[in-house]
Amino acid sequence: MEEADLVVIGAGWNGLIMLKTYLDVNPNAKVIALESARSVGGVWAQERMYPGLRTNNLYGSLEYSDYPMDEQTFGVKAGDYIPGSVVQTYLRSYAEKFDIYRRIRFGALVRTVERKSNGAYQWLVHYEPQSQSAKQILTKKLVISTGLTSEPFIPHIPGSDAFNAPLFHAKYLLDNFSETSSSPASTNIVIYGSAKSAYDAAYAYASKGISVDWIIRKSGHGPVWMSPIYVTPLKKRLDHLVGVRFLTWFSPCIWGAYDGFGSLRRFFHNTTIGRWIVDRFWEILGGDVLALNGFDKHPETKKLKPWAPAFWIASSLSILNYPQDIYEYVRNGTIKVHVADIDHLSGKKVHLSDGKTLEADALVCSTGWKHRPSIKFLPDGTDRSLGLPHTTAEKQELDPLIQKADKYILENYPRLRDQPVKNNNYRSPTSSVSSDDNDPYNLDQPFRLYRFMVPPAYINDRSIGYTGMMLSLHTCVCAQAQALWLTAYFGGDLSQNAFPVADRTLCLTDGTSELAPSDKTASANNAFDQESITWQTTLHSQFGRWRYPSGHGKRFPDVAFDAIPYVDMLLRDLGLEWRRKWKRGGWGKWWREVFWPYGPEDYVGLVDEFRVARGR
Repeated sequence: MEEADLVVIGAGWNGLIMLKTYLDVNPNAKVIALESARSVGGVWAQERMYPGLRTNNLYGSLEYSDYPMDEQTFGVKAGDYIPGSVVQTYLRSYAEKFDIYRRIRFGALVRTVERKSNGAYQWLVHYEPQSQSAKQILTKKLVISTGLTSEPFIPHIPGSDAFNAPLFHAKYLLDNFSETSSSPASTNIVIYGSAKSAYDAAYAYASKGISVDWIIRKSGHGPVWMSPIYVTPLKKRLDHLVGVRFLTWFSPCIWGAYDGFGSLRRFFHNTTIGRWIVDRFWEILGGDVLALNGFDKHPETKKLKPWAPAFWIASSLSILNYPQDIYEYVRNGTIKVHVADIDHLSGKKVHLSDGKTLEADALVCSTGWKHRPSIKFLPDGTDRSLGLPHTTAEKQELDPLIQKADKYILENYPRLRDQPVKNNNYRSPTSSVSSDDNDPYNLDQPFRLYRFMVPPAYINDRSIGYTGMMLSLHTCVCAQAQALWLTAYFGGDLSQNAFPVADRTLCLTDGTSELAPSDKTASANNAFDQESITWQTTLHSQFGRWRYPSGHGKRFPDVAFDAIPYVDMLLRDLGLEWRRKWKRGGWGKWWREVFWPYGPEDYVGLVDEFRVARGR
């Protein structure tokens, strides 16, 4: 049987940096990556590059710190949105440059993972190579980097079998676009959903002159927030704003004090005047976006106005990155918006709950993802102890630890008690597959992972972890920090700050943890206290439910202004300097630290700093 020191499942942004970082620290390790697609990239794989796909990122904001996406090599200029095809090229180039491409096995679909005990815990990975018989790898360490947007979710729609036209998820837009956008074969496309991928699909068809009927579920959460890249009266880049320390203080964050500014955060969130200032900030930011989009200036664009205030969403805030104004297609009738539910389908027809019938040459479902990995974990029941979303027989609210976490959160962040008004018509869609154990709407327990990476039940095994099981506007920065944290964790090289204390506030004012005598012994022995880890994991994962109820916080970590403090926390666990701009020294270092936006360029050399600190 083949054996390995580390197996990484997935070769997207998170999987690639995990491979490289682990090898940088452990150059003699046998490391293998298993990727089900035929190319690197994950969501940016070659087979998902539909026409016109562009990122929400401008030049310089979506790259690894050790490999800038320079203009000469990749053809992207300052001020340009990065095309999806360039991201794919960049990721392959990265894998080839750092000699990790040869370690990736493409077309390798992982079916099951089995926990084995051979003195030390190991993992038996069963996978199916393309056009070959099943194979196995026994690995000492396992990292699951499949992300949250790998397996599409399509709800059950009555009459689907009789539709007699293409019906597919937006993930497969590339595979179907040529056929469904050719005229006269296609004259009208129906799009179902309110996410950014629905915007992308609507624009892709409308820009080719094809009529689009766009359905926003009346029983759903409403349209996604879409913003121009430049916002506020000062016309600042939105992707820069979420990386400015000063502005991160206006977002309640349970791990926020790890940035070293806990006193200021307490002022903004624990005093009446502070909360008034916070509310004004969010009113200005949200109001500016709504005004710039001009939703209220036309009855059709008004249907795309978000239903929840901007305060309550996170990474589901997206950017209007199209060459032309998509709202002009709405105003001129090329795109027609319907706020209704689908009652049923019949032959090339979509029947709505308001009595309307839409002609459809295709139905594109932008209906989200099954966020839990599709891998089956053995023995049966292991998935729950692995911190994965699942369904419990008991009601979540009855769990004493969750009750305790909720109480702590609301006491320390009273603004979160006033939750947004819920849609009285809300109804969860059901899976198109009967008895679907991975139906995201049937799972009442979210990811429960320490630092959003390690299942508490296996914290002292140091054998398994996850990367990329969160959504953030700082994809690369978070991926790099997680990869280095897991590498250190596997090797027993985390600093004392990574060993938390149960039943205390999360950290002191400056973000440092105070260890009780027993905890000092645990950290000296390089062992985690199970109670402490479970408490902090519950607190962090439960926080999302209260902070981002109009985003994805109830199911998995979904962060915006919280991403830089999250990276601060991981760097402090590693014993590395988290105040990256201050570290550079010189005049104005505190001004830069507080008021200049953080980006990939601020984290150059992290792995080298770690190796020097560990004497390697």
